[in-house]
Amino acid sequence: MSALTTRPLTLDDAPAAAELLAAAEPVDDTGEHEDAADLAEWWGGELVDLERDGRAVCTDDGRLVGWATSIVSPGVRDALRVWVEGRVHPEHRGQGIGGRLLDWQVDRGAQQHAALEPAAPARLVAHVHPAMGALETLVRRRGFAPERYYAVMRRGLDDLPEPRPVAGVDVVPFAADRDDEVRRAHNASFTEHHGSVERDEVAWRSWFTGQRAFRPDLSVLALSGGAVVGYVLAYEYDADTQATGVREVRLGQIGVLPAARGGGVATAAIAATLRTAAAAGCTRASLDVDTENTTGAFGLYERLGFRTDRTWTSWALALPPLP
Repeated sequence: MSALTTRPLTLDDAPAAAELLAAAEPVDDTGEHEDAADLAEWWGGELVDLERDGRAVCTDDGRLVGWATSIVSPGVRDALRVWVEGRVHPEHRGQGIGGRLLDWQVDRGAQQHAALEPAAPARLVAHVHPAMGALETLVRRRGFAPERYYAVMRRGLDDLPEPRPVAGVDVVPFAADRDDEVRRAHNASFTEHHGSVERDEVAWRSWFTGQRAFRPDLSVLALSGGAVVGYVLAYEYDADTQATGVREVRLGQIGVLPAARGGGVATAAIAATLRTAAAAGCTRASLDVDTENTTGAFGLYERLGFRTDRTWTSWALALPPLP
């Protein structure tokens, strides 16, 4: 076995990291695909200090065999959330690399907690897919526990639901000059959702409408009295299309202000997005949903023709407030 070295992750590692993800996908079966541009965009964003927030494990000839990141989601409602991500090449598993990277993530997450929000609790969060038995064992041994269960739901873009107008509500295309209004509507819509945080302008751009995958032309807004009361933000990922051969629109954020719920606003907005995406040449739609969502979203999506295609689990390590 070659000697291994650990160093800070850099943007130059993005192509090798994307190749590693592609090599691991037949084993890990996440159904997700990221190319070098996706990783570079995320790692190079305003919220990430990659030299401190990322680690690379390489052979003595420089080949990347594992990587990890620890990235803070700014803001606190119930807790400061730190997303821990990474992967080890299948040929190098069973050598302790994943455990060492997870130990680094836990240490780095604790540092981020202490530096940013020491008076609040924190939760380090890892996404574990069903085929990732080794990762589940690692996080369990280090004190993580299952926090939430998610369904990836999909439907084809044929036999679409008929538009259902809502009295007093206009469903219109997303407009860039309303982006900050949508951000504020999102914050108000998700005050009671598990794991949600207030998104400031930087976080909103970094996580949502500033992504290159964001499709404003496929996204819609629901307006009442000229104000945003609902929205669907849509995305299309080139790496997914290349890997699957299917053009899929991903409904990333769906929200309705509490006062406007129960009247069909979400149904109308989603139906409009599906029709717009189909007209643009997409053949499938997908979304992720918390199976314990208290707004009835799971049932709504089923009524709109979505069916569970995959599942994944959010595992979290709780860190108490610091004295």
